[in-house]
Amino acid sequence: MKKGILDRFEGEQAVILIEEDKEEIIVQKSELPPNSKKNTIFKLKKQNGEYRITGIDDTATNQASAKSASLMDQLRAKSKGSKFKRS
Repeated sequence: MKKGILDRFEGEQAVILIEEDKEEIIVQKSELPPNSKKNTIFKLKKQNGEYRITGIDDTATNQASAKSASLMDQLRAKSKGSKFKRS
């Protein structure tokens, strides 16, 4: 089973990146599972040369979200504030 991540929305379309195959697919927003948002990780199945979303990989999505939040916390902790002085 392949996995893809919802990279961005372009109007009524969603761009899903499949890193493993270095491909991207574009689907209509209406074809996405409920609660899909940027950085959601989908389970994909390839049939007849086309990918089909079979569901959301909740575990992978939650892990990626937690990792991203942790990295942001680390960056904020390193920040020593703005280099500009307030007047």
